[in-house]
Order: sequence, then structure tokens, then C-alpha cells
Amino acid sequence: MLEVILAVAIIALAVGGLGLGLLLGRGPVLTTCSAAANRPEGRCADCPLRRRIGGEDTR
Repeated sequence: MLEVILAVAIIALAVGGLGLGLLLGRGPVLTTCSAAANRPEGRCADCPLRRRIGGEDTR
């Protein structure tokens, strides 16, 4: 029972931290793909969000 209470407390702290970041104007949480889009080398080669226009990759 103690493990369940501890797990719920950890999840509540994580959700509270994300919510506090939103309230303080930090912006929405980035997923792995949206965070990779901001990297200089672009998205991963197997990313489903990667687009091909005219045979060239756009990142």
C-alpha cells in the first residue's frame, strides 16, 4: 500500500511541476519529436513527421 501512495505522490509532483511551468509562462511541454525539430541537425531519419518535398528532406 505504501508503494501505491508513493507512486501517486511522485506522479502528482510531476504533474504539479508541469502545471506550474505552464502558469509561469514557460510554454507547453515539448514531445520528443517537437523538441528534435529545434535541433540544428533536424529530426531523426525515421521520424514520421519528417516531410519530403521534391526529393529533399525538410527539417
